[in-house]
Amino acid sequence: MSRTQNIAVLGAGAWGTALAIHLARNQHRVRLWGRNPEQMRAMHLARCNARYLPETLFPDALTPTADLGTALECAELILIVVPSSGFRAFLQGLRPHLARCSARIAWASKGLESGTAKRLDQVFAEEMPQHAAPAIISGPTFAREVAAGLPTAVTVASHDCAFAEHVAALLHSPSFRAYRVDDVIGVELGGAVKNVLAIAAGISDGLHFGSNARAALITRGLAEIMRLAEVMGGRRETLMGLAGLGDLILTCTDNQSRNRRFGMALAEGQSVAAALAQIAQAVEGLPSAREAWRLACEHQVDMPITHAVYQVAYEGLAPKLAVAQLLQRNSRPEFDQPLA
Repeated sequence: MSRTQNIAVLGAGAWGTALAIHLARNQHRVRLWGRNPEQMRAMHLARCNARYLPETLFPDALTPTADLGTALECAELILIVVPSSGFRAFLQGLRPHLARCSARIAWASKGLESGTAKRLDQVFAEEMPQHAAPAIISGPTFAREVAAGLPTAVTVASHDCAFAEHVAALLHSPSFRAYRVDDVIGVELGGAVKNVLAIAAGISDGLHFGSNARAALITRGLAEIMRLAEVMGGRRETLMGLAGLGDLILTCTDNQSRNRRFGMALAEGQSVAAALAQIAQAVEGLPSAREAWRLACEHQVDMPITHAVYQVAYEGLAPKLAVAQLLQRNSRPEFDQPLA
């Protein structure tokens, strides 16, 4: 385990809280920041996040706060865990504080920027051009299981291999493994598009199409992510790992996934607004469906499942008709290129 460090976890949702708990258990001094003062005071008094993880008490080394300056004081690592929809605005608000803080930055957010389809690393490069290379934490993770200390494995991606190794060491524990890669593009796209495919899996299961259909969606969905990542500069082998296949399987097969539950609600006939209200948390796959389809069109990549989810979510196509369109596609070779 690495030496004790001061870590600011910015974002007190379920995933941010789970990571803060895990890092504090690893003997690091953690300040967990959330924007709502009332909620953060409640966390401080109850020593837990009663809304998202009520069964897990905070370690002594974890301090909740609603003051960003306090959270960043003496921080050696900043870990951002905010929804992708607010990522750029959050960086803009964070930037003035960095004049007094030399911490390196990592994030565990997943998604594409709404309206531009930019990856979060591209947004970071535009907003923090002078900052050192960041790191991205991704992989098959449910917050509740991480908070409970159940076995977990993630990928840490960075163009700075030494920094990726450092972040992985901070996370490593007997029940938590962190692997390192330098394919930032592949990891970012895998984390974003898998949420779109989880909506598709939820729709399929909500229509009671069975396990065969779910397995087919996962497999062909992985092919879509690979095609997009490859044309944008990512590597196929990255998507065969934790940040691709691993995360995709988890998100498509377990009802802890908000995106999967959202798809099931659509299949049951609920509107997008009603399904979002029922989930009552960020459903990253919804905006990512629009942006992933934008990228598919821009790069001329065949992504029929992504397109179907986009049509259901944004064009009002009935889920059964979307599935029928997929089934009526012409037969084709399974692989886009010969296997080596």
